[in-house]
Amino acid sequence: MATWQVDQAHSEVQFKVKHLMINTVTGEFTSYRASLTSEAEDMSDAAITFEADINSINTKNEMRDGHLKSDDFFSAEKFPTMTFVSTSLSPKGAGKYALIGNLMIRDVTKTVILDVEYGGTMVDFYGNTKAGFEITGAINRKEFGLAWDAVTEAGGIVVSDTVKLVMNLQMQKQ
Repeated sequence: MATWQVDQAHSEVQFKVKHLMINTVTGEFTSYRASLTSEAEDMSDAAITFEADINSINTKNEMRDGHLKSDDFFSAEKFPTMTFVSTSLSPKGAGKYALIGNLMIRDVTKTVILDVEYGGTMVDFYGNTKAGFEITGAINRKEFGLAWDAVTEAGGIVVSDTVKLVMNLQMQKQ
């Protein structure tokens, strides 16, 4: 059984949300942990855990970040981490998988399905074995208690309910 840990210098954990329904705002978590265990060369039996520090949220706007950490959204003081634990990984062909697991945001846990593209493995300049994954999906933020809502004077929605998840993770074999 091989154990892998995320290489944060070569990874990113982002989310994308429509603002005013006319453009997309991208945010990221800058502090997170991810681990993977697998016996199979193609990672088809991988078990994955992930945890993000809510206080590391960064949308390039300090006021917005503060609002996202407040009780209107993540309630970071009460719920400082977001976690994901995989329950299964199903092949979809040619290095693609459906990753199913339990995502916990605040005090709400829901089963989510994410798309995974396994980029393969490579040995780096220092002799470390690395594996690359692109993970994408979407959740409804309101299902996780991120329920703040606002409407503009013209009747436009300020923040979409759908949040796209985009993670590029490079894992290092331990």
